[in-house]
Amino acid sequence: MSYRKLTEDEVLRLKSQSCLAEDWDRVTVAENFSTEYVHHTRFSGDVRLGVFCKEFILRGGIRKHSGLRHVTLHNVTVGDDCCIEHIQNYIANYEIGHDTFIENVDILLVDGCSRFGNGVEVSVLNETGGREVRISDKLSAHVAYIMALYRHRPELINRLKEITDFYANKHASETGRIGNYVTIVNTGSITDVRIGDHCRICGANRLSNGSINSNADAPVVIGHGVICDDFIISSGSHVDDGAMLTRCFVGQACKLGHNYSASDSLFFSNCQGENGEACAIFAGPFTVTHHKSTLLIAGMFSFMNAGSGSNQSNHMYKLGPIHQGTLERGAKTTSDSYILWPARVGAFSLVMGRHVNHSDTSNLPFSYLIEQNNTTYLAPGVNLRSVGTIRDAQKWPKRDGRTDPNKMDFINYNLLSPYTVQKMFKGREILLNLRQASGELSDIYSFHSAKIRNSALVKGLRFYEIAIHKFLGNSVIKRLEGTHFRSDEEIRARLKPDTAVGTGEWVDISGLIAPKSEVDALLTDIEQGRVTRLADINAAFGQMHANYYTYEWTWAYEKLEEFYGLKPDEITAADIIRIVEQWKESVVGLDRMVYEDAKKEFSLASMTGFGADGSRLEKEQDFEQVRGDFESNPFVTAVLKHIEVKTALGDELIGRMKEIGG
Repeated sequence: MSYRKLTEDEVLRLKSQSCLAEDWDRVTVAENFSTEYVHHTRFSGDVRLGVFCKEFILRGGIRKHSGLRHVTLHNVTVGDDCCIEHIQNYIANYEIGHDTFIENVDILLVDGCSRFGNGVEVSVLNETGGREVRISDKLSAHVAYIMALYRHRPELINRLKEITDFYANKHASETGRIGNYVTIVNTGSITDVRIGDHCRICGANRLSNGSINSNADAPVVIGHGVICDDFIISSGSHVDDGAMLTRCFVGQACKLGHNYSASDSLFFSNCQGENGEACAIFAGPFTVTHHKSTLLIAGMFSFMNAGSGSNQSNHMYKLGPIHQGTLERGAKTTSDSYILWPARVGAFSLVMGRHVNHSDTSNLPFSYLIEQNNTTYLAPGVNLRSVGTIRDAQKWPKRDGRTDPNKMDFINYNLLSPYTVQKMFKGREILLNLRQASGELSDIYSFHSAKIRNSALVKGLRFYEIAIHKFLGNSVIKRLEGTHFRSDEEIRARLKPDTAVGTGEWVDISGLIAPKSEVDALLTDIEQGRVTRLADINAAFGQMHANYYTYEWTWAYEKLEEFYGLKPDEITAADIIRIVEQWKESVVGLDRMVYEDAKKEFSLASMTGFGADGSRLEKEQDFEQVRGDFESNPFVTAVLKHIEVKTALGDELIGRMKEIGG
């Protein structure tokens, strides 16, 4: 936009409207500028003003015309059609976009050259340092995971720090930006903060050294009583109701409020934090904590739900708070659960009671960890049949609140994937070895610092085998769908993977599930200087995410021989039929278990508290009015439909296989 100097007449009119300037020559205005809506304004340094033509319609129907009233501006550019009034101190060193409304704010300034939160070091997982993550606007859960955990590759960590610092310095400035269509009202001090388009800040106490990456597709809301220091808040997030953040990164579509307090913590896509406290946590996608008495400390989580009173301890009163722990994806804690770090809990496991023995159940996923008399008892695989686990897997994709087309985190929602199924293979092997070492008749088996009852071990083996059948069968059916084969050779040709990538170990990098070989290749490229930008690193992770199913089949194909004893180049239609029959049995069997688990929610015991003053019949009727009846419950009907659909899918493939003479 081109600006002109004020005319003598305009200067006189502004003076008559109680305006002052250190040097009127340094106040420039847009071509069609009018003095009509500028009153009680003090100008200092270089000030540029747009036009004031529009009205704002506020809640309750009141109208306010754009303009400047009771404000001091120092080195400020004001875009078209802004309304800025009642600034108690001043606004200094800001570019303000168009159609922005700022009212009743204490102070808005940039003091010297600022990086706006970029490059801030967050001492995640270890409060005493050593796993610091440098935050930036472009930080994804996956880059942060590497930065925090891959300390065994110091050259990689140095490169990532350099890349982040380069980005932070490139975007450093002595002038802050407040975007278009921004609202800032009834707010205290805002210092060294960059504010994106369509952001709404209402009643915040203090914001300092940060970036609020709001945009038209995914506005950010900062609410009453909020205090944020050294922070970055990503698009679509809400930070409200007295939340206090110090050295924190908040990812896309997160919700933090109800006096939640966090320090040195990272929250990635779709996290929710209310009432409780976080210290030095790495909250991967969908980490949820709602309760006042819950403390999450020095832990790594994702797809996690923390029960009320959940607590961890990272301090043994020796060398300080140096211990850390991991709850792998989908783990949950019940009310009043406690874990003494260091510990590692396997994926989709449930933690109940107080655990002080530093167990590592990462190769026994879908387990219950139950404490009895200070001993951790492990029930492997039992969570596979839980209605809660299935419901969780269905709800996460529906609860993805990200509306920004540029998604920072690549999230894989699959319950069964090479990552979890490889652990089931290992878990099965562990359980078989335990049984062999201690004998089939042992009442209790010891695994690390946990105990496994004989009946739990037997069930665990069965659950893992069912899940492996289900995963491999799913993969085979998907691979062979929609094609009519004339011979076993055609089947073998179709089964052959499209790529060699996918064999070997897989990793879950905070929501992204990928072959370790691909991740290592990217990290080597970063170490050797072939990849030097955050955007390129995120794009590489995006590529891995996009190729997930191609890589998954390579892994599954290799496991057919290990699990079924079939040589891939000798597979026949009859072998496929056998795999699908076992798959059908597993899928339907697992669904039946889930169905029975759901039924417990409709038992007479679950009706306790219903039908307050009446008979058993009234109790049942009250329960039905509130919860519905079992057979028409949406989840139950979905399970029955799933059995029907999957059976038909298996039968269809078996029918195609039977057409082949072989």
